[in-house]
Amino acid sequence: MNKSKIALLFRVLLGLPFLVFGLNGFFHFLPMPPMPGAAMSLMMAFGATGYFFPVLKITEIVAGALVLSGMYVPLALVLLAPIIVQIVLFHACLAPAGMLIPIVVLVAELVLAVIYKNAWKGILSAKTEI
Repeated sequence: MNKSKIALLFRVLLGLPFLVFGLNGFFHFLPMPPMPGAAMSLMMAFGATGYFFPVLKITEIVAGALVLSGMYVPLALVLLAPIIVQIVLFHACLAPAGMLIPIVVLVAELVLAVIYKNAWKGILSAKTEI
């Protein structure tokens, strides 16, 4: 399998869940699974802010669409990285029964970060010219 097909596979594995779950945050077409008490308390606190979920879900939709389209993939990877870390930690610490999708998106993010390694040269240099 060539590099572009591998990239496409992992772009779908990463972009599709974020696009679907981002849209679900607004249209509620997928039911929320039951969560343990601490996980539900955290979600309720986030919801009570009034801004957290709309900002999160818009970011997920935009970044997921960018990854799927193949446009601005490195930018989308940067946007999704902290979200993925929090999703993995949330499930590992508070809701371990739902670890499959977080692991899939984490692996897809890491594989795509390696595939797009040339994009990181500018932001990972210790000293840059102004």
